[in-house]
Amino acid sequence: MNNQTNNKILQFLLWIVTTTLLLGDDGYKMPPKAIADLVDAPATPSVSVSPDKQKMLIMERARLPSIEELSQPELRLGGIRINPQTNGRSRTSYYTGIVIKDIWSGKQKVVKGIPKGGRISSVNWAPDGQHIAMTVTHGNQITLYMANVKSGKAKQILKTPLNGIYGSTYYWLSNGKSLLAKTILKGRRNPPQKVTVPSGPVIQENAGQKSPARTYQDLLANAHDETLFEYYMTAQVVHVTLRGKVKNIGKPGIIRRAEPSPNGDYILMETIHRPYSYLIPVYRFPTLIEVIDVDGNQIKLLRDMPLADTIPIGRDAVIDGPRSFGWRSDVGATIYYVNALDGGNPQNKVPYQDEVFTLAAPFKGVPKSLIKLPLRYSGVRWGNGSIALVSDRQWTQRRTTAWRVNPSTGETEKIIDRSYEDRYNDPGSPISTLNQYGRSVLHIQDGSTLLMSGIGASPEGDKPFLDQFNMDTKQTKRLWRSEPPYYERVITIMDKKGKMILTSRESKDEPANYNTRNVDNGEMKLVTDFQHPYPQMKDVYKEMLTYKRDDGVDLSATLYLPPGREPGDGPLPLLVWAYPREFKTSKAASQVVGSPHRFSRISPTSPLIMLSYGYAVLSGATMPIIGEGDQEPNDNYVKQLVASAQAAADIMVDRGITTQDQIAIGGHSYGAFMTANLLTHSDIFQAGIARSGAYNRSLTPFGFQSEQRTFWESPDIYFAMSPFMHAHKVNEPILLIHGEADNNSGTFPVQSKRYYHALKGHGATAKLVMLPHESHGYRARESVMHMLWETANWLDTYVKKEAKE
Repeated sequence: MNNQTNNKILQFLLWIVTTTLLLGDDGYKMPPKAIADLVDAPATPSVSVSPDKQKMLIMERARLPSIEELSQPELRLGGIRINPQTNGRSRTSYYTGIVIKDIWSGKQKVVKGIPKGGRISSVNWAPDGQHIAMTVTHGNQITLYMANVKSGKAKQILKTPLNGIYGSTYYWLSNGKSLLAKTILKGRRNPPQKVTVPSGPVIQENAGQKSPARTYQDLLANAHDETLFEYYMTAQVVHVTLRGKVKNIGKPGIIRRAEPSPNGDYILMETIHRPYSYLIPVYRFPTLIEVIDVDGNQIKLLRDMPLADTIPIGRDAVIDGPRSFGWRSDVGATIYYVNALDGGNPQNKVPYQDEVFTLAAPFKGVPKSLIKLPLRYSGVRWGNGSIALVSDRQWTQRRTTAWRVNPSTGETEKIIDRSYEDRYNDPGSPISTLNQYGRSVLHIQDGSTLLMSGIGASPEGDKPFLDQFNMDTKQTKRLWRSEPPYYERVITIMDKKGKMILTSRESKDEPANYNTRNVDNGEMKLVTDFQHPYPQMKDVYKEMLTYKRDDGVDLSATLYLPPGREPGDGPLPLLVWAYPREFKTSKAASQVVGSPHRFSRISPTSPLIMLSYGYAVLSGATMPIIGEGDQEPNDNYVKQLVASAQAAADIMVDRGITTQDQIAIGGHSYGAFMTANLLTHSDIFQAGIARSGAYNRSLTPFGFQSEQRTFWESPDIYFAMSPFMHAHKVNEPILLIHGEADNNSGTFPVQSKRYYHALKGHGATAKLVMLPHESHGYRARESVMHMLWETANWLDTYVKKEAKE
């Protein structure tokens, strides 16, 4: 029997095996053990530092839930997913246990008193650091628990279950001895039942008014949805003391927010009301915004916000009139808000787009103008009563500015004006501290100096820093910077002078742990000792690469090789994983992203899991889409995308990491969209893996990702960028994976279904996997394991060289 005959027999046997794998039963599959072990590795705990910087909470995170848990009843109303059994959000993450650790002595105690199996979330320190509040989901209700820091003992302090669906479930008052919480109504009847015989059609009507809206999921659909929405969302605000004494405040309603003033004398209340909408989610429903006292009496009506269904399409578009109400954190009881001066439409050319106002208690005077902003308001950081930082930005130019404002005198000065795409010159963010009200305020030294921390992007990778920034001189003094072979970043300052800091420190082979560091002499003390979660992956090779696109744009990526492998050990099958991003300048697009010194964290859905199965992975390969000057990035989307992908593949082949005939491309969400486009418009890759993507842009006609133009303004762009419109061009195998309950705007499950139908109709090699009950990201252990089984099988079948020969 000659070699040609042998090869044909082997190919036939491979086809049988592959067909069996692809067309077998529909039950959940398990990937190879090496992959499954990584999925089941313990999650690294989360931490939270006490207000006095003496203690730390170490919170154990839950592992992946089961598909049984994810299959519990769920309501999807007004853009929110509700667990009707608990009257809380569905699909939430939670903690399974809490340890209180003394940062300086190392002593620790386990928080006890939580019911067995209780799911802990919304953990917050009291302003005085003596207690910890948390919500605990147990059985069919969410309850408020309090733990004494000194003893570590926890107890339930509120008998009535909480309403945990929307907004913050509770707020601490500044005295640290009481809280405001939202509860379900006592004596509430059973939920309204759906009438099987309709009383009439569902009608929507527009009287000639422009009401554009992007595509949203889980919206209200009929009158029954509205009654269910009101039933589950209605809450009662209560005041509860640490001893469990409860007092109702105001009337029940759909409470979006009930935030106490810093001094505890007033409450900023936001209540949602009719008319609702079937086209936009709850956060754009009509909202009554008012200040009430602790007895529930209205002190000041701030605004009755109308249904926000006429906001223009565009990143800087906002609702007309006052918005963004909040408490000044640096004084006892002063409201601030923002008013649009351009009607909320950035296309209207005016000298100033926004104006910030303040209104002090007792809220009877005329609001005081704090500053007029030439760009769109983007945030405010309050300081010591005489200093505040107000930020504004302009999306079209990727520009941001920061203004130093004296709330007392009205003096203003611009202190920062930069492109927020420019990572290399990012001055960082101001470090905050807590004031006498337990509120976050700017940490100000010598009256005019801020402490700034940032990622420190550079051509060598990210190197976090701590700086002093003098607002008078605009001069910066570097206090500390992370140095190789570690990636270390500032978490918080531990003293008033900022000389002692708490950092998170990691390296390529060491997971992140927390340390105290003396900025002056560099002395360090280890606070946590989290172990390597997957020691079998300790010898993973990691290298940050820089290379050029054919138009001269600099690109970067991080190369990973399986444990024990080096670049000179010969070619491997390669998985390239990426996510395109838009830029206004090639200079910004060329900047290096990431750090070669970060720990190789492998989440259950990470492409790095394939390292355990013998694949090389090129992660975070930059795919910049640039539109300089008057051009928009998407004007040349396909050309730039293909050029970036070709550059990534070329450097991998040139270095001998892989060969041209065993490279796959993959991505999630917009990365899936990228994957489909690359298989459509190039022959660079042997196969693709597209998870939870959108492929027909006519189904997102009022904009998508960073595209602000509508389908009717730029139909050619929408057509050219939609893989669905070019399904006949795909000649490489593509694996489509999608959650049946995807809630992400634009990535409707029908996107993958219709794209698969188009591919199948044109004879493409394609497979569609719909994961029951899964959202935009996949959570159930069975779903994740099956997704990885599909991925490994697809790559083995169509990418691995030995399998194709």
